Amino acid sequence: MNDSNLLRTPLFEEHLQLKGRMIPFDGFDMPVQYSGIIDEHLAVREKIGIFDISHMGQIEIKGIDALPFVDYLLTNQFSDMKDDSIKYSPMCYFHGGQVDDLFVYKISNRFILLIVNASPNYSEKDEQWIREQAGNYDIEIHNKSNEYGAVAIQGPLAEKLLNPFFKGDISLTDLKRFKFVYGKIFGKEVLISRTGYTGEDGFEIYTAKGDDIVDIWRNSLQEGDKFGIKPCGLGARDTTRFEVCYWLYGNDIDETVNPLESGQGWTVKLNKKNFIGKDALLKIQQDGIKRKLTGLYIAQGGIPRHGMEVLFDNKKIGYITSGNYCPTLKKVYAMAYLDLPFNKKSNMVQVLLRNKKIEAEVVDMPFLAPFNKR
Repeated sequence: MNDSNLLRTPLFEEHLQLKGRMIPFDGFDMPVQYSGIIDEHLAVREKIGIFDISHMGQIEIKGIDALPFVDYLLTNQFSDMKDDSIKYSPMCYFHGGQVDDLFVYKISNRFILLIVNASPNYSEKDEQWIREQAGNYDIEIHNKSNEYGAVAIQGPLAEKLLNPFFKGDISLTDLKRFKFVYGKIFGKEVLISRTGYTGEDGFEIYTAKGDDIVDIWRNSLQEGDKFGIKPCGLGARDTTRFEVCYWLYGNDIDETVNPLESGQGWTVKLNKKNFIGKDALLKIQQDGIKRKLTGLYIAQGGIPRHGMEVLFDNKKIGYITSGNYCPTLKKVYAMAYLDLPFNKKSNMVQVLLRNKKIEAEVVDMPFLAPFNKR
């Protein structure tokens, strides 16, 4: 896809004005950085960063059977889910591999909002899969990805910045993690949630009107200046999620990976009556997994990248899914699928990096605990 075919979010002109370095990403023209990845990363960890996440997909499921359908569609449990709450879940194929991983916002028993990976690559694939599974369920499926604007405001000072400007049924101080609320911020109608893909406290703000997200972006930067807010690109979004070992679809998980080997087992409710992939996942559990997503520490020699081979005694035992320098920890780490039993802590393995073997030590994940577990 050449640059002229790339999609633009409502914040595209803002990125240009702030001299964001733009790159193609999942069909969009997106900023990878502004002041620098490490600078932006540390702003999120220590103060506040604001990200454009308007490229994410939004699929609405409406109707009498919305809740039972989502319970069948996804691996996590939703039948007992409370309104105004959020759950994370893989969406699996029948063989147990993953279509996507997503967030489920329960607005009511008859209205579920799915936040899926960056559109159009994923939202259209996800929408097609969801429609194919709808069967006799009494539901309507609406892909609204082109209509939503969204920003993520992340960091320890995010609540202090936003709370004075929010008007809703509760304050942002009272909004618990993995909950959401409707209201107004900077005078604009929004849905605001509190999840945080960066491993820090923070909020995701969604608008139904593209122009509104531009005002929210500008006001957040202006009012957040005294708190040290910085606009952040895809680079810092990746390094922050990587330090806390959150999965990136297409890197750490995909259609070839099941949730039991990726460490997402806590989201797979095998005691549910039925869901897509249940039979395959039950069999995988009974037979035992053959590989596991594993942390690696690289003391020196370079940064492993997605797809690089991991060796033991010159024999391939796995591959890298993500690797990066971690600015908070000032060390290089990687995640890799390793054949069992090579994933035992303190084991030494080698990564094949540009025809050179570099030493790597098996370590615990996450590399940095998320803010609520520090």
